[in-house]
Amino acid sequence: MTSTAGSTTPTGAAKRPELADRVRRFSAAERLVHRAVAVLMLLCLASAACLYLGPLAQLVGRRPLVAAVHKWSGILLPLPVLLGLLSAEFRADLRRLNRFAPYDREWLRAVRRRRAWPEARPAGKFNAGQKLYAGWIAGAVLVMAFTGLLMWFKDLLPFVSRTSAIFVHDLLAWAIAFVVFGHLRKAVQDPEARRGMRTGYVGRAWAERHHSRWLPRDGSDG
Repeated sequence: MTSTAGSTTPTGAAKRPELADRVRRFSAAERLVHRAVAVLMLLCLASAACLYLGPLAQLVGRRPLVAAVHKWSGILLPLPVLLGLLSAEFRADLRRLNRFAPYDREWLRAVRRRRAWPEARPAGKFNAGQKLYAGWIAGAVLVMAFTGLLMWFKDLLPFVSRTSAIFVHDLLAWAIAFVVFGHLRKAVQDPEARRGMRTGYVGRAWAERHHSRWLPRDGSDG
């Protein structure tokens, strides 16, 4: 306890005033993983567009350089996630993303019935849509890496035709671009969620409204 000009301030007891109405959502390690994955994903998609869309290919040129950027951004894409496993907070969020709770099914029913108000869509730290997005992207990246390696190293699996690998790779690339665009669109519509990823903190009122099962009121944490 320290005293200054007749007032007392408990050392380490009070929260900083600017964070009194905020709650910590992401650690520095989690935000770094997200940014690294986002940069690599955008590089991969942008270089793919420059390789496969004629007008862009002519505009950009330097096909060998663009091809190298595409290959290495795709190969390195899982690396930030693997490094993120060193963080306890990141591992805890992966467990949340992999756990589908009963209220997540309620969230999906509300989406299907076009119930947009937050009370109809209960969610933990991550809602059901975010969980499905994370799982789908993780699986798609693994398939893209596998088919990309088959295209790069033609003799890796001789019994799998290169044409089949190219077909799956290209088709899935369009699907990933569509899903990532939807993810970015949702992020643009929710500035508080973006602030959480940028600063690590979100408003408590926002968290209680849109992620009502997240804040630990009874010892649980969704």
